[in-house]
Amino acid sequence: MLNDRPIRHWNGLTIPDPGLYLLDEAHKRVGFHAQHMMVSPVRGEFAVAAATISIADDPLQSAVTATIQAASIDTNNRDRDTHLRSPDFLHAAHYHTLEYRSTGVKWLGGDEDIFKWARLRNNPLTRRASMVALPDSSTGDTGRIVVTGDLTIKNVTQPVDLTVDYGGARRDPDGREIFGFSATAEIDRESFGLLWNVALERGGVLVGKRVHIEIAGEAIRQGRSF
Repeated sequence: MLNDRPIRHWNGLTIPDPGLYLLDEAHKRVGFHAQHMMVSPVRGEFAVAAATISIADDPLQSAVTATIQAASIDTNNRDRDTHLRSPDFLHAAHYHTLEYRSTGVKWLGGDEDIFKWARLRNNPLTRRASMVALPDSSTGDTGRIVVTGDLTIKNVTQPVDLTVDYGGARRDPDGREIFGFSATAEIDRESFGLLWNVALERGGVLVGKRVHIEIAGEAIRQGRSF
């Protein structure tokens, strides 16, 4: 009988075997939200995105690259989406993609009262987490890492760290090796040249400058890359 999990353990986790993994189109969300008129969040996502994740023998030597199609932005409002694709924001007709390239991986582990992690280990390579009940560490299903990297929007590149909640690894019903994750980050859109705004009569601005990134997905192993 085929075991439903890759047989590899690291820091108490069941982790993916080394190899090349691609983001599963059917199980992904590349989302975001920003404040509107200083009072409420507007949520959206990019419908078309691809990511390649290279899992190394040493997990802290792993790397990720991602490409997001700017024109695929969707906030469930046609007029707003047209404006977001315009030169005022993403200028999608000229800058077709947003790109992310990792530069390092940091593992957060521990035995603290809140998170039950034991240590912080840094390696110079390459959603904001909510308070949730964690399974017993013996299950080897969850963990948290920080992926450091560079995000490029409209030919402007800035460092952006992703806080990643690792969801575990196993085989799907088709026998493919997969792992799941969610990730969050926060960026200042103005640092990428997305400066458009309108001052409100009673103070504040129409569009918040802070954008919260929310990513979730599964990745499928393609073959060994190390």
